[in-house]
Order: sequence, then C-alpha cells, then structure tokens
Amino acid sequence: MDRREFLTPHKKTKSPALKKEFSGARTTSGIQPYAGPFGKNEIIHLLKRTMFGAKLSDVNYFTGKTMNDVVYELLNPTEPFPLPPVKEYDGVTGVTTPDNDVAAGATWINSVSTDGTIQSRRRASLKKWWIGCQLNQGRSILEKLTLFWHNHFSTETADVGNPNMYYNYVNLLRTNALGNFKDLVRSVSLDSAMLIYLNGRYNTASAPDENYARELQELFTIGKENNPNYTEADVKAAARVLTGWQITSNAVPFGSYFTLSRHDKTNKLFSSFYNNTTIVGRNTTTAGTDELDDLLNMIFSKNVEVSKFIVRKFHRFFVYSEIDAAAEANVIEPLALQFRTGQQAWQIKPMLTTLFSSQHFYDFLNQGAQIKSPLDHIITVCREWNIAFPNAVTEYSDAYGMWNYILSVASNAGQNLGDPPNVAGWLAYYQTPQFDELWVNTDTLPKRNQFTDLMIGNGYSRNGKKIVIDAVGFTQTLPNPGDPNQLINDVLTFVFQIDISQASKDQLKKDFLLTGQDQDYYWTNAWNAYLSNPVTTNFNIVNNRLRGLYKYFMNLSEYQLA
Repeated sequence: MDRREFLTPHKKTKSPALKKEFSGARTTSGIQPYAGPFGKNEIIHLLKRTMFGAKLSDVNYFTGKTMNDVVYELLNPTEPFPLPPVKEYDGVTGVTTPDNDVAAGATWINSVSTDGTIQSRRRASLKKWWIGCQLNQGRSILEKLTLFWHNHFSTETADVGNPNMYYNYVNLLRTNALGNFKDLVRSVSLDSAMLIYLNGRYNTASAPDENYARELQELFTIGKENNPNYTEADVKAAARVLTGWQITSNAVPFGSYFTLSRHDKTNKLFSSFYNNTTIVGRNTTTAGTDELDDLLNMIFSKNVEVSKFIVRKFHRFFVYSEIDAAAEANVIEPLALQFRTGQQAWQIKPMLTTLFSSQHFYDFLNQGAQIKSPLDHIITVCREWNIAFPNAVTEYSDAYGMWNYILSVASNAGQNLGDPPNVAGWLAYYQTPQFDELWVNTDTLPKRNQFTDLMIGNGYSRNGKKIVIDAVGFTQTLPNPGDPNQLINDVLTFVFQIDISQASKDQLKKDFLLTGQDQDYYWTNAWNAYLSNPVTTNFNIVNNRLRGLYKYFMNLSEYQLA
C-alpha cells in the first residue's frame, strides 16, 4: 500500500497533492551499488533513515561528500558514548535504604539498592536519559541502531526491575550494535536483564524453563516461518543447555554467573532440522559457556535461515516494511548471502554498508514511504527544528524533566521506550500486513499533531524553562530566507523530500508569507525589516507568518513519513 494514500483519510487540513505516481512491480532494484546522483535529496533520505531526522546542519555537513564517504562516517561512530544517567530525582525518604550514597547530579549506576522506591525512580531516570541520548546523538547510526536492537532483543524495564542491570543492557546493545551478530546473541544470552526478563535465572536442571530457549530461536535467530523448522523438542533441549545461570543483583558489578550444581549435565539431542545434533553435557565449571557455544554454533549452522531472518528485519526497519518477491530475490537473498559467508560472516557493519550503498535503498519508491514510529517522529521534530533543551550537565534536573515530557508524548502515541509491549517488540515492526501503518490511527495521529501544534505554538514549560520551536531562528539557518519562493522550496525539501506543484507553492506563499497579497516583496520587506531592526513588532510580524506556515506543513499527513 502507498503510505501517503493510507494517511490521506486522516488529514486535518486540505493539502496539496504530494503523491508520487508509479506503475508496475514495486521492487525493480537490487543491492548493486547506487550510481545515481548523490545530492541533498539522497543525503536527507539516508539521514532520516539512519538517524532521528536530518538536521539541516548535518545535511550541510555531508553535502559535497561522496556516498561512500557518508555511509562510512555514519557506520563508524567517533562520538564518545553518552555519560551515564544521574540522580536527578528528588531525595528519597521513608524507604528501607535511602540512596544517600549518591549525590544529586552524580550517576547511580554503581550504587546498589534493592529498595523498590529507589529502583522505580532510577528506572524512570534511565528512560529519560535514553531519550536524551537520542536527542543528542552524534552524526552516526548508533542511536537508531540501538533502538533497532532494543526492539529485536526486547526487554521491559517494568519486568526487569533492576535499573542498573537495564542500563548495562542498553550499553551492551549500543556497544555491540555494529559488531558481530553471533557475538551479540551470545552476550545477550548471558545478560542479567535478559536472564530476569525471560526467566533464565530460574532455569535449572530440576525445573527447566523454556522461555529464553524458545525466543532465542523464534524471535532472535531462526524465525518461525521456515518449513521445516525447529521443533518443540528442540526448545526443550535448548532450555536444558541453558540451565545453571544466575545473576548478581546486590553487588557491583551487576552481571551473571554459572552454578554447576543447577546445570543439566546430560546430553541434549536435537531434531533433524538441526541434523540430529547432540550437545554433549558437561560436568565442569565451564559447562555453561561451553554448551552455550555449542548451541549457538548449531543454530548458526542454519545460516540461510538465520541470515534471511535478520536481513528482513533490517529491511523492514530501515528501508520498507513490505518485502515482495522481487525484493526477496534481488535484495534479501544476496544481502543474506553476504551476511553469512566469508571472513566477515555475521559482521553487521559490512552488511549495512552494502544496504545503504545500494540502488534499492535509494529507489525513489523507498523515499518518503515509511511511516515514522512515534519516537522517530517526536525526536525528529525536536532535532530538525533545533528545539533547545536545558544543559544536561549544569541544568540536569530541568533537562531530565524535559526528556521525561518527550518520553511521555512518545509513549502516549504508542511507543514507550524501554517498555515495548512484549518480547516480540512493537507490532509495527512485525505484524503483517499492516506493519508501520499500525503507528497511526484515530487516537495516535491527533496526538502527534497536538505535539507539533504545541511546539510551533507556545511550547512546553516546566520550572520556568521552555522547549519550543523558534520559527524565526530556524528560518535564519536557511540559505536565503528573504526570498519566499526559495524559503518554501527549502523547507519542503527538508521536511518532506517531495515536490509539489508550483501552483500549490504559490498558494502557500500567498496565504502565509504574503498574508493574502500578490507581490513577493510583502515578505521580503518584512523579513529585511526584522533583520535590520529586530524589535518586538517586526519580530511578531515574521514570526506569526512563519508559525502559520510551519504549523500547516507539520499537520499535513505527509509529515508522518520519512
């Protein structure tokens, strides 16, 4: 389905025709290197998919560089990791063990507390901090990819409980986001947050728990669409392999450890799907890791199934949700072949390099065709319109408070960072045939518009601080804002990547920038008057016109697309 057509019935205003026309099969391109023009349009498309929005400063930074150079820079982060979350919440009193050992503004990640009140406040602190990481991301794919892996290896803060462990989980995903997929699966399998979330810490020889063994195969590696596929007996055998792991929850460092007495030391036989493999039971202190390695080697021996399953998930997240027969043959299969073979087998970065350098990625049918997730939409609004937040170091309490507001807006729109609905992640990334169409409905779309209306209007205030779109300040970053025609062209390119008819542009110009007049100088004179004499009267004249134009743009259904 055409995403713009899907959104059309939900428009709040009558918009110009922004729909691209095409005929024939949807997918006509493959993973051969893209050889077309690589200008601002292609850069904006690439940034909108690999980052949270395409800030004009980032677009200008990459303009003039080759596609290979831009893709390389996006996939080779140089920015330092975010500073850890801090104690920004109020002092906790009346609890069993107050966190007095953590000073206000200092990080709590190395502080041990089993008190429920403190843990609750720290979990909230962690989620706010994660929003801050996305808002303040560097020029790389790292934050977007961390969210991808969070959806893939889904866990929930509410179920994990321990905020220190959840911080380690997020850090694990960020650290390994561009590394080796098989190694990442191994690390996740032993991560304390995952051991809590899927009951791995309760998995013992006398009472095997199948939760992680099932999701390891169904959701994390193999998938459930293969024919033939793993069996229920394989789930039970894998559960026995994974027995014996426990977690450290009351001392630093938080992590996992293996207890041999809790481990099933017998042999584990698997089905014909796994070539009747037997994993030999061990009775040694390294039995846990040795048998885990055997299990992963066996699973990854199904390299065709694993590689296709993972590549499809990348395609749905970064390119387009629907995979037709041509995309399967010309994109998924060759990309999966690269992912599973050679010296770079299971390396994430080379596979993504091929994808983001391919003709398929830059196919015009894949541009502006993906409905933004709530987080992508809301973080993008903040970043692309240069909304200024309080300083996270000197005004940490205010910064976290504002991040909490952004978190709540995204949650109300259907995407609660840190707490996806279940172990499968958010439905929009896997529920066929709707996929990303699930992000917008009669409840969530008005909430998105209410957020943008507020940001381009009076903004959100807290403790005397405000986050708001500075319409005039943003406009001053454009190349030639005094020319109303170029201003509209630049904003449309920046916001939509889609062209509209000249008649529609002229009407928008007349309605908003010229206030009903016909001559361009009605805007040019007003803008120049403000620049030469920025008094309140002159500011209000241009600010009100720009706010009206930008509010209109953000209320168009096409603004929900990337």
